[in-house]
Amino acid sequence: MPETHWIAAGAADALAPGARKLVFVPGGESIIVYHLNGRFYALENSCPHAGAALSGSACVDHVISCPAHGLRFDVRNGQCLASAGMRIPSYGVVIEDGQLWLQPPEPLA
Repeated sequence: MPETHWIAAGAADALAPGARKLVFVPGGESIIVYHLNGRFYALENSCPHAGAALSGSACVDHVISCPAHGLRFDVRNGQCLASAGMRIPSYGVVIEDGQLWLQPPEPLA
């Protein structure tokens, strides 16, 4: 098992290819986990512009759009496509013994 600060996100095989799921953590925060092209990606479920939930946004070619203002983000790294200075914090994802584990991001500078 990864270090204790990692977040358990369930069985890897429970998330079908092309699907996403929400993982809830203490404090009310949620994380979106995507299974795309054989890889897993995880982002905070909050637009950095105004805090809108992103989980309802369809993912097309690794890109999601904020439902509040239309900002588009790459799920592979959380980067906003319109602004180099804006991104969604992303989590490292590891599969160990068939389980998904999420590593919290480093605080943004």
